[in-house]
Amino acid sequence: MAQKSDIEWTDATWNPVTGCTKIGPGCDNCYAERFAGRWRGIPGHPYEQGFDLRLWPTRLEQPLRWKKPRMIFVNSMSDLFHKDIDRAFVDRVFDVMERADWHVFQVLTKRSSLMRNYVRARYGERGVPLHIWLGVSVEDAAHAARIAHLKDIRSEARFISFEPLLGAIDDVDLRGIAWAIVGGESGPGARPMHPDWARRLRDICNRDGVAFFFKQWGGARPKSGGRLLDGEEWNGFPTKVVPKPILEALTG
Repeated sequence: MAQKSDIEWTDATWNPVTGCTKIGPGCDNCYAERFAGRWRGIPGHPYEQGFDLRLWPTRLEQPLRWKKPRMIFVNSMSDLFHKDIDRAFVDRVFDVMERADWHVFQVLTKRSSLMRNYVRARYGERGVPLHIWLGVSVEDAAHAARIAHLKDIRSEARFISFEPLLGAIDDVDLRGIAWAIVGGESGPGARPMHPDWARRLRDICNRDGVAFFFKQWGGARPKSGGRLLDGEEWNGFPTKVVPKPILEALTG
């Protein structure tokens, strides 16, 4: 089950794994859990099992069949580094990403230390291929240690999703990060994002040379509050880390 994405910072989603478990306040109102839960118990539906963890080996080779280059968000409905996903299956996901090198793959996790350890074991001192982007979600200052784990990975294409941004994050060093995405929470019970939290991260990105993308204010629906910060759209994109043939295909 792959599909064109409505997420502003990607083109498509690829879910060789679905389902997850909560590990922090950023998970409290998880959109993926809410979506999957609607279909629990419906025989034959891809989310018959709701948001329980499930591996989908039949989906592994989907990106190899997509001939036009895309930005692909990996596991928008899960977390590839969940502790209950066997490392051999993670290997198979990375094998496909390495083979489909005409795409850019965006892998985002809250389990940052597990990602760091896996990548170190797989690539050693070689560094991660440039078309495989590795990122962490950071919702507040209490979880900023994920950034340090990310910076321990040898990659030029590291990114951070500060979404949902639930608290101020001050004095963080983002040097060496290629891209930062900031957004407020949306959906039932959405918690508000203070404008100063977003402004502070924008200013840090400007200081540290990080492309800054402001996704949304959030609210009852993703578009409820729009996506203007101080009257402007912020559409920063890390073009310097996109391999030139892929960049030309994506923008041509």
